This record gives sequence, C-alpha cells and structure tokens, in this order.
Amino acid sequence: MNDATTVLRPARTVPRLWMVLLAAAGAFALTMGVRQSMGLFLGTLNTSTGLGIGSISLAFAFGQLWWGLTQPFAGMVADRIGAGRVIFVGVLLVTLGTAITPYMHTTAGLIFAIGILAAGGAGMAGPSVLMAATTRLLDPARRGIADGVVNAGGSFGQFVFAPVAQGLTAAAGWVTAMQGMAFIVLLALPAAWVLRGNARQLAPAGSAPAEGTRAAVRRALADPSYRLLSAGFFICGFHVAFIGTHLPGVVAACGLPPTIGAWSLAIVGLFNIVGSVGMGWALSHGGGRWRMKSMLSILYASRAVVVLLFMLAPKTEAVMLVFSAAIGLTFLATVPPTAGLVAKFFGPTHMATLFGIVMLAHQLGGFLGAYFGGKAFEWTGAYDAIWIVDILLAVGAALVHLPIRESRPAAPGVAAAQA
Repeated sequence: MNDATTVLRPARTVPRLWMVLLAAAGAFALTMGVRQSMGLFLGTLNTSTGLGIGSISLAFAFGQLWWGLTQPFAGMVADRIGAGRVIFVGVLLVTLGTAITPYMHTTAGLIFAIGILAAGGAGMAGPSVLMAATTRLLDPARRGIADGVVNAGGSFGQFVFAPVAQGLTAAAGWVTAMQGMAFIVLLALPAAWVLRGNARQLAPAGSAPAEGTRAAVRRALADPSYRLLSAGFFICGFHVAFIGTHLPGVVAACGLPPTIGAWSLAIVGLFNIVGSVGMGWALSHGGGRWRMKSMLSILYASRAVVVLLFMLAPKTEAVMLVFSAAIGLTFLATVPPTAGLVAKFFGPTHMATLFGIVMLAHQLGGFLGAYFGGKAFEWTGAYDAIWIVDILLAVGAALVHLPIRESRPAAPGVAAAQA
C-alpha cells in the first residue's frame, strides 16, 4: 500500500518551497485582507444606503456562509481539475464583487456583491484549496509550518489592508478605497499557475483506483472525531466573524475614534501572524510532544479568558489595542492544527474536499456571529450580550475537542496519512 503522505510527483516538477508558500500565502493575504477589512465600511454603507445595521450585517453574514459553502465544492473541483483554475476564477470574482459593492443600494444587492461574488470567490481561493495544494506539493515534514505560513498570509493581508483602506478612505473617499482594494486582489493571479495540479498526481501510474470522493466524505462524516472537530470549528467561525465584522463597531460604541477601529483590526491580523506561524512551527518541530486536539482546547479556552478580561476592563485606546493583540494570537491559530487533524485522519488525497466541509461548519458559525452581532446591537444598543455568548461558546469549544481520538490506523484499502 502506498503511503499517502509521500509526494509522488517527480522532484523536478515540484515548485520550490519558497515559491509554493509565497503563492499560497500571498493569495490568501489578498483575498482575506479584503474580506476582513470590509467591516470598516459597515457604518459608511449604512449611511449611504439607509438600510440599517441589521440589514447590512445580514449581507456580511451571508458572505460568511457563502464563503464556507463554496469551499467543499471548490475543493472537489480542485481535486479533479486542479487548484490553479479554481484559484484563478476565485480571484476574478473577489475583484468584481468588491468593485461593484458601492453601487448596491438594497439588501439584496449587497448580498449579491459582498455575499455571493466576493465571498464566493474568496472561498474558491480560500484555505481549503490553498492548504490542500501545499499539502500536495510539499513533503510531510514541512506541512505543519506550511499550513501556519499560509494561514499567517491571511492575517498579514488583514494587517496591511485595514490601515490602507482607512487611509484611502480619508484621502479619496470610501468608494475609491473599496475599488482600489478590489483591483489590488488581481495581484493574486500568478498563484494560480504556481499551485496548478490536482490530487491525482499523488497516485502513481498503474496503481489501484483511489477511494472516491463520495466514499471519502461518507467515511469522514461517520467519524465522531471529525464531527467534533467540525463542531469546534463552527464555534471558531462565530468568534472570527463577529470580531472581524463588528470590532470597528465595538470601538465606536466605546466612544473611540475610527482610526482605533482600523488599527484594532490591523493588530488582530499582525498578532495572528505570530500565532499562526508559531502554531505551525510547533506542529512541525514539536516531535509529537503536543497533541493537536490539546492545542485547540488551549486556544479556545484562552479566547474565553481574553474576552472576559476585556469585558471587565475600562474601554480605553490602550485596552482596545492590547485586547486586539491578545485575541489575534488565537484568532486563526486554530487553522493549522485543524487542517493537520483532517490530513492525519484521512490523508491528502481528498484534503481539499474534507477540509472544505470543516470550513463550511466554520462559516455556518460565522454567519451567526456576523448577523447576531449586528442584531444584538440593534436590540440592546450594546455588544455585551454577544460577548457573553462568545465566552460560553469558547468554553464549549475547549471541551468538545477533548474526546477527539487523534491516533488511528489507516482505513483498510485506503491510503491514509500516518497517525
């Protein structure tokens, strides 16, 4: 039986490590940077359209959901026809959706531009496709740090785009700022060529037919550990979407200037780079000393503590920036161990599809976080209630990972990752 963790492409056809990481992390930086900076325009869109925070939050929430819905299907297509083509189309859709957003003056129009075109395109060029491509192109020893670097790329994009968007808005207006961001995303197109190829390249000529996609999905959904992992990532999505969408609103509700909102998002992104790369390094160099499920439990428990301390602290500029840094360390550091567990459970052959399903769970939570964050503010005039829910969910996520069975034998007749 062939070990699925062995890259079977001829060495001369595999791009160099730095090229793969630059392409994947760069593409994620550009698409994620735009998405995570859109919360800066929530108040402006409300003023321009008069639709209300709740209605505009619905468009953002739908974007969270659609970003997740596209990923398993984009993963299936990438596994069959190649990641490059999927990424290419995704980048174009992000550009189109972001560029036309200022011309949408109804809730349906905003859902179409932000929630379908931009979010769907970002899902096609999102982590399930990008991380599966790096898993396919790199040897097993480098996959942990590679996932951390790719994930950190999204955070770097947020760190760069948030102040850029704020600066462009101050200099040329929000419409020019949003369209400028849209066209910057086109810089991700070369990544489609570097990351081209599909999962069939893992199988040598003349080998027995690999497990089909449907069979792999059925096997994954029947696995209790996979379901628990997805449940934890659902809660992660709630946190990330609420903070990414409403942190500028939280800053405004505290009576702080808009520049603090932009820098808060930027600092979340900056410290998420530290958290993501650090987590990737731990996975690659930990020598098996740290179990991925334990790391996830610690990260979620840390979020609960950070949010609780934030609620109890005075809402000054310094507290807001320190909170952003602390939450940033855990923000998407959950992605490398979550992706690592999926690869460990089922191998790289259907990685884009199976991690895409976990990402869908993440974005179902994201829909609720983005939408109810706005509704809670409309109902109560504050964000306190949603912060309390956030703490309780973080504690639940810390607990739900404990029963996960991390080590398991390969399924009979199926190439699986080494346990």
